Amino acid sequence: MQVELKPKKTRRVLPTPYLQQTAYWSRLKQKQGRRTAAFDIMVDAAGRSGDMAGHVAADGDMLVVLRPIAHNVTMAYVPFGPELLPDEEMRGVWLEELSEQMRPHLPDNCLFVRYDLPWRSPWADEPDRYTENASWKGPPKVRIQEIRMNFDTEYWNLRKSPTDLLPTDTVIIDVGVDRDRILSRMKPKTRYNIRLSGRKGVRVRDAGIDGLPAWYELYRDTAIRHKMDLNDMAYFSAAFNVVDSDCDSPARMHLLLAEVGDRPVAGIMLAISGNRSTYLYGASSSDPQDRKFMASYALQWEAIRRARKGGCRDYDMFGVSPVPDPVHPMYGLYRFKTGFGGRMQHRQGCWDYPFDEARYDVYRASELAASPFAGG
Repeated sequence: MQVELKPKKTRRVLPTPYLQQTAYWSRLKQKQGRRTAAFDIMVDAAGRSGDMAGHVAADGDMLVVLRPIAHNVTMAYVPFGPELLPDEEMRGVWLEELSEQMRPHLPDNCLFVRYDLPWRSPWADEPDRYTENASWKGPPKVRIQEIRMNFDTEYWNLRKSPTDLLPTDTVIIDVGVDRDRILSRMKPKTRYNIRLSGRKGVRVRDAGIDGLPAWYELYRDTAIRHKMDLNDMAYFSAAFNVVDSDCDSPARMHLLLAEVGDRPVAGIMLAISGNRSTYLYGASSSDPQDRKFMASYALQWEAIRRARKGGCRDYDMFGVSPVPDPVHPMYGLYRFKTGFGGRMQHRQGCWDYPFDEARYDVYRASELAASPFAGG
């Protein structure tokens, strides 16, 4: 397999269901102080020599975000990319070629490339990775994953990242079917709670950027309650101030607020890109009395309805525990989100390609020390 990368303008990134690979996302990251780059990907599967000048159009493309990781050190981060999927046995060779082709186009201080792969994990297709009751066990130990990924590569240089930045395990709901079928696939308790929220007076509206102050108060309460990192208001307002009308891959951002009377009790941010809607952030009141309103169920049902009305095929609920393990910190999200009847998807997660192995090992050690879930 021969691969050629050609730099391109980020506003010409191709339309895609992956929000993080759009021109919209590039401009959002630029507003947040990051540099971005984009590349057309051309593939000659037959491995013919030459510069592939015969290609009229790219086989795919890729958005790269340059992220600072230390003083005067960056990594080239590819969020949910590349989308173009090679044969399973060629994935490592493919990523090695992409990395070497990208190297001369990256800053001298770029330590490594991190691919946050959207591809389905090859281990999710292995029968012995499932329990007797069909629960996925997850991928094997990192060393086994790295042997498989590096098979047939020239440099044996691909490393499983200590952390996955975007969710590797998620629930995808098919919203391309009729309303009754969507509801029939939900668990009975979920359908009941959706109806209950309506009876208790919960109403959901698209508040847009004007609703950000109210939403941010809920978000701040949620972050403190769950001991999460807290982004500032400007981080979220930037998402509504991106001008992408001249781009090939725009996106639409929505802020849904669930209210009882005039009082917001919960809210979510979601985006529509191509034929997919993606749930990005959620927040809810810290008042225990507000739990009886079941506002989170009303919000997700409205998000599903909007995705369907907007012509989407999928609704990505964006992050659950990989298995129904009560000990896992995301088990509550697993129970809540799987109640809406979607299919579990296990992605391959983050993989690194170091340009300087010694310095990368130092950075990797610090990242491992900082993450309680790394290196399993």
